[in-house]
Amino acid sequence: MRRLPAVALAALALAACARGRSGPPDLILTGGRIFTADPGRPWAEALALRGDRIVAVGSTDSVRRLAGPRTRALDLGGRTVIPGLNDAHAHPGPELRGTRIASATGDPGLLEVVRALAAASRVRPRGTWLLATVGDRVLDDPRANRFFLDSVVPDHPVVLESWSGHVAILNSATLGTLGIGHDTPNPPGGHYGRVAGSGALDGRLTEYAWWEARRRLSSSVPDSASRADLRRYADAAARFGITTVQDMNSALMTARAVALLRAADVPIRWRVIRFPMTRPGGRDVADARAAGPSPGGTVGVSGVKYILDGTPVERGAAMRRPYADRPGWYGELDFPPETLGAIIRETLASREQLLVHAVGDSAIAVLLRLLSGAAPESTWHALRPRIEHGDFLTSDLLPSARRLGVVVVQNPAHFTIPDLIRRRYGPGRSGAAQPLRSLLTAGVPIALGSDGPMNPYVNIMFAVTHPVNPAEALNREEAVLAYTRGSAYAEFAEREKGVLAPGMLADFAVLSQDIFTVPLGELSKTESVLTVVGGKVAYDAGVVK
Repeated sequence: MRRLPAVALAALALAACARGRSGPPDLILTGGRIFTADPGRPWAEALALRGDRIVAVGSTDSVRRLAGPRTRALDLGGRTVIPGLNDAHAHPGPELRGTRIASATGDPGLLEVVRALAAASRVRPRGTWLLATVGDRVLDDPRANRFFLDSVVPDHPVVLESWSGHVAILNSATLGTLGIGHDTPNPPGGHYGRVAGSGALDGRLTEYAWWEARRRLSSSVPDSASRADLRRYADAAARFGITTVQDMNSALMTARAVALLRAADVPIRWRVIRFPMTRPGGRDVADARAAGPSPGGTVGVSGVKYILDGTPVERGAAMRRPYADRPGWYGELDFPPETLGAIIRETLASREQLLVHAVGDSAIAVLLRLLSGAAPESTWHALRPRIEHGDFLTSDLLPSARRLGVVVVQNPAHFTIPDLIRRRYGPGRSGAAQPLRSLLTAGVPIALGSDGPMNPYVNIMFAVTHPVNPAEALNREEAVLAYTRGSAYAEFAEREKGVLAPGMLADFAVLSQDIFTVPLGELSKTESVLTVVGGKVAYDAGVVK
């Protein structure tokens, strides 16, 4: 479809107002530097909105002419405006309750962690939950098990969770609280670690074994506290200019997540993605089909996510060649191909978008092969299956991904572990890790999400530097496009948001500094001074008088 120039669009909007087909704008913003994310007109000086929609984008003079007697005007003072950011892969919570152990180093060793646990146990009442986030140093330590934790902290439930979120180490008090015993069978897609030769639990839970346990722990958090967590998350997102969160929803059943979000009255758009758990009897198919509010409101439910393999942190990504630092180990799939095939058939029958965490090249190859065999390419183009992360979507797999219309959601915060990537895969394969520019060049749609620190400007900084593979970096405009228009496409919302153009939802952020020109080291200091969602102010730092 041919795009009209900005002057013509402004003239049409003015004519429509004059003919009474629409009233004058409610608000005009002028005198700014507006990145529209519209390929036909990427930059503008001003925009106008009426109700929840944008009615004009163009020059300051052309937009000012649309004003009526009741139109409010806001002088942007040269500030930069962008479409509302859309975090395509987020984990908002709620948070587990307890005493969280702080680390003096970024990746503490086991002895540092247990000393901190012991110190906390001496000053916290018996039974207080003690929580810590750990990395590969603890996971690789053979002493990291429930027996060692019990010897240090016998009377407090302890949870050591990997920062990847795929592994946890629990002491006996926590296992007892959860009702997990030596005879508890593994759930599909997960494992309870056991002492070799005895079958006794060693306290380590991986993949779906941990997520099912964590969801049970989250269910014990009072609704009032969970609502407060979600509201705080939404308010913090609005202060960054995030107007949509796509929630992977690993912590809650779908119905409970929706109820809490509605009660929390979150000021931004929130997509709840179903994340069904597994239990010894099978997958929770009922939660995979859970209904929710219809699209268009603040809170919506769509899509279903499964996790096919782990991450490099715990050597869980399923690879076609063995790990460089563990000879003979290839990682592993959470689900065998026949189970993944059943999942694919279920999403086809329900016409739901399928989101699959797939990191290793073996996992990605299996997924693409099964997608290709299950339905024609045209069907998948309509359903837009997503690969979350896709760290080893290598050049030989890109043509298949493009033909199937796969969308890849990348998380730039993951680009900050170059040393670990080199250790896991060796210098040769690490050069192919975590593609971004090559996806764009190949025509594979990309979106960006946090899956870690919320600050989108930190993630943009990592996307344009890419510490693991600088050749895969984007430029700043491309990164913002992936965080706005790309993320909207990833949730079938590109006709409604992600672009500042007439007829689109009035979701945008006025920024504290120009993210397109500020020095890279300053990007992380960016905030929104005014965040608008559907024409309503979600956050105002004092700009609107």
